[in-house]
Amino acid sequence: MGASLTNITAFFKGEFIVSPEILSQKLQSVKAFVFDWDGVFNNGEKNENGSSFFNEVDAMGTNLLRFNHHLLQGKPPVTAIITGERNKAALAFAGREHLHAVYCGIKYKADALKHLCEAQQIKPEEVAFMFDDVLDFSAAALCGLRIMVQRDSNPLMIDYAKRHGLVDYVTANSGANHAIRETAELLTGISGRYEDTMTERAMFTDIYKQYLEQRNEAQMKLFTVSQSEIVAINSL
Repeated sequence: MGASLTNITAFFKGEFIVSPEILSQKLQSVKAFVFDWDGVFNNGEKNENGSSFFNEVDAMGTNLLRFNHHLLQGKPPVTAIITGERNKAALAFAGREHLHAVYCGIKYKADALKHLCEAQQIKPEEVAFMFDDVLDFSAAALCGLRIMVQRDSNPLMIDYAKRHGLVDYVTANSGANHAIRETAELLTGISGRYEDTMTERAMFTDIYKQYLEQRNEAQMKLFTVSQSEIVAINSL
């Protein structure tokens, strides 16, 4: 396993804050993948309606990552977006991809993470979290596996996250350049099931179709904060 990890991780130019072996061990306990949105799926720019885009390269990455987890654990993982803004593009993505939940307009993200874990009956240490900024640190502190998106403009903040034990891997790519796909590729690679993940998906096999059917059963729920309480809402 060690030699295999060495071969796989040699392809990645990001920074391993923990060793690839420890990262692989953390991945074995993961039951949920949680994503920040702005600066992670995109460069953080917004239009006049306060929305920001996503792209199909990263969308496929999330799907491959979830399928890989299905192969490892026999069922799709819990998936969610936690964002400090009310972002319609995040909601559209989550609905299309059948994520379990979107938490919008929540500034203290640890509260959203705890709410998700309670609703899905998982522990924070069973969550892999992908993030990029200071608003995410409260959630990152609770999660078992933390991937921070690289951005050249804030080296001191990334150093802060490393010194305070908030991150396990810093991506080589920024949110504007497919950091999500890099993360998915890395985690799928160190899972030990990269080859069959790619083959089953490429050939659209019965195994992949079974995963897709189970994935699509998820009914996305939307939450925000009102009077310091997290509440379900029907739309933004």
